Amino acid sequence: MSADPASETAAATESAPKRARGRERERRIDRRSLLRPGDGPMVVFDKVVKRYAEDATGLDGVSLSIESGEFVFLVGASGSGKSTFIRMLIREIEPTEGRVMVGGRDLAKMRRSKIPYLRRGIGCVFQDYKLLTGRSVYDNVAYALQVTGDAPRSIRRKVPEILNLVGLSDKADRLPGELSGGEQQRVSIARAFVNHPRLLIADEPTGNLDPDTSIGIMQLLYRINRTGTTIVMATHDRELVDKMQMRVIALEHGKVIRDQRQARYARAES
Repeated sequence: MSADPASETAAATESAPKRARGRERERRIDRRSLLRPGDGPMVVFDKVVKRYAEDATGLDGVSLSIESGEFVFLVGASGSGKSTFIRMLIREIEPTEGRVMVGGRDLAKMRRSKIPYLRRGIGCVFQDYKLLTGRSVYDNVAYALQVTGDAPRSIRRKVPEILNLVGLSDKADRLPGELSGGEQQRVSIARAFVNHPRLLIADEPTGNLDPDTSIGIMQLLYRINRTGTTIVMATHDRELVDKMQMRVIALEHGKVIRDQRQARYARAES
């Protein structure tokens, strides 16, 4: 005897939302598993070369690894290769030769459709903040959660928590233009960290700030690093690097000329 068509239709209709929820759970798990280094390093560059033209080399045979939970300063003059290094971490560009691995994933083997999920798992802080000027502080931070599919209830919980962490609980309704440069950078950091990424990239985050404000930003980044997040920070700020005494990777003409722990911006003269 055949089944009742009406019953089959009702069962299919009832199970459709369950299948949709299951697919959404799978997508969320996939997004969060993109950076899963386990016991291995967070970043690996293996003999990486990047040539832009015959006479323009971004990186020249770079090999290094950055362990999970490290705080690393990337230093060097303009044109030394810092931007190329950072752009490779988010697969904005690919190496001409060699291999780049982030969070245990070989970026060259990653399907193009997975790249947005890779980038959502990496927090990025920039010198020019890159805030949504027409949206409030709260909405700027909430946006980072909306694009990863967080539920409204989760967003309402997480945004106040992260604003409290960066010291902006009382500025949630302000627009970016109503904030100081240091406050805008704190919003940028809040947005980058609200998803608790395993890797946070900071590209000259104190470049537009005065020394006192810069110290506050560095203290905030240090607190974030202490939660287990790996931080790679490109900077020209000698004073901050000297005060922090973290690992320093120095680039020159695309080559690593120094990789030293508990180091200063420049090599100490004998």
